[in-house]
Amino acid sequence: VQLQASGGGLVQAGGSLRLSCAASGRTFSNYVMGWFRQAPGKEREFVAGINWSGGMTYYADSVKGRFTISRDNAKNTVYLQMNRLKPEDTAVYYCAANNGVATKYYEYDYWGQGTQVTVSS
Repeated sequence: VQLQASGGGLVQAGGSLRLSCAASGRTFSNYVMGWFRQAPGKEREFVAGINWSGGMTYYADSVKGRFTISRDNAKNTVYLQMNRLKPEDTAVYYCAANNGVATKYYEYDYWGQGTQVTVSS
């Protein structure tokens, strides 16, 4: 499956952004989807995940209550709504696909190219 992330940008602290990740090539609903992020000099970290149907979501503690992951299987797209953004949310955000529920980056098989999110203070 090929993944294309978009929607990043520059936003002030407290603002919102919505990231999108469009999938193509294989049956989107067969995959668990995840969002990860990587800040300069840091390891890639899990942000949020969603199961095949969208009925189960899970989040890193650092974003719980501020970020919402969702998917539209008819549009082959997964979203990450990010609210109340903080400067420490600044990173390159990646979407990823996997056959099973997972939170470690090395467990995911397919990756998008990343989109930059910068939150100014």
